[in-house]
Amino acid sequence: MNLEEALDSAESPTEFLRGNSGRHPYPVPEEHTNWIEEVRSWRETCSLSDLSHHQKDLYVEGPEALDVFADLGVNDFTNFEPGQAKQFVACNPNGYLIGDAILFYLDENRLKLTGTPVSPNWVEYNLETGEYDATSTADERYHDKDEPHRTFRYQLQGPNALDVMKAAVEGPLPEIPFFNFDEVTIAGVDVRALKHSMASNAGFEIWGPWEEGEAVRNALLEAGEPHGLRQLGEKSYKAQGQEKGWIARPLPAIYGDEMAEYREWLDADTYEAISTLGGSFYSEDISEYYLNPIELGYERFIDFDHDFVGKEAVETMVDEQQREKVTLVWDDEDVLDLFRSLLSEGETYKYFDLSMPYWAVFHYDEVLDGDETVGLAKYFGYTYNERSVLSLALVDQEYSEPGTEVTLVWGEEGGNSPNPKVESHTQTEITATVAPNPYVDAER
Repeated sequence: MNLEEALDSAESPTEFLRGNSGRHPYPVPEEHTNWIEEVRSWRETCSLSDLSHHQKDLYVEGPEALDVFADLGVNDFTNFEPGQAKQFVACNPNGYLIGDAILFYLDENRLKLTGTPVSPNWVEYNLETGEYDATSTADERYHDKDEPHRTFRYQLQGPNALDVMKAAVEGPLPEIPFFNFDEVTIAGVDVRALKHSMASNAGFEIWGPWEEGEAVRNALLEAGEPHGLRQLGEKSYKAQGQEKGWIARPLPAIYGDEMAEYREWLDADTYEAISTLGGSFYSEDISEYYLNPIELGYERFIDFDHDFVGKEAVETMVDEQQREKVTLVWDDEDVLDLFRSLLSEGETYKYFDLSMPYWAVFHYDEVLDGDETVGLAKYFGYTYNERSVLSLALVDQEYSEPGTEVTLVWGEEGGNSPNPKVESHTQTEITATVAPNPYVDAER
């Protein structure tokens, strides 16, 4: 069965996605030590994340390997060279975001796209149905399919990350510009290291042969011990998003009539088919959940000097008023009320699991001013570093000024959901204050 056939069995795409129970196996311990200390590590010392078990790697090779990305991505590829990476952004024909992922230019005519399966799937489909002199090979990491994988992938982050890398690498650490990568040797293993940053600190993403992953991890842990390095478990790893301001997991804009042929290509067991839609925002019109690259802050990536899918629609969006990306800081007393309801007789509010609740892959909360919807809140959770619950949101421009108070609706519509991960509860409202995005960079 394909995704299109699966959708035909439901009343609407919205009902289909809200009825999913989803899958989220992530074979990393919830805590290696203590999740609060792990959260502190990327701010105060250094953290090590194991990213080897989620997302998807799509390797594309051939004389026209770059062409497929140029045809699908909004990005400028004119000076893109081996050793560089960029955030690849792809839209549907109507200009709404399908997905984003990190594109690595490995060697001449050889690239790798890494991210949730959404963008790699879209590229793979276009390679198979188009006329490109290029081929692709997928490493299906998501849900731990087809293990062992081709590569491990680790992330070092925090103020001591550079010192840990210098201690772990054999020989001098090369000068790597931001979002470039180079080959280094760790524990006798040749690996590649991408230079990036999160929350104002330099960081590295390191990948190499799957079978050498344990040796490299052990070398990093040994090098990091004098520098306060901690391994991140699942609970602490999920808390990074609120600080760095990246809105993860938007609903891919693939459920309209214009994308029917693509849905016929996608299996009914793909990420796009089994992932859950949830949160307080509800609309029978699935397009109400779609986001565009301008409001997500990707306008700086867009190159209108080349043709790409959705170009004409995106050009129109640039001239239209857009929602602003902001951080919403939840009122502390309202958060405490959520927990108080668990200790009192009567109604209870939607349970809040620290550090980040996770019952829906595509999470959307309604943001109100009075009875008027003025925005959507997406990625959210508690960060110990800020002692706050934060949501990353898109709000109408008149509500984007820091200090503005809005209301976030918390819990599922009617207090129930077909998703078995959702308990019966009473929907409530949270007072939230608008703050800049990214929140941490603005604070430091």
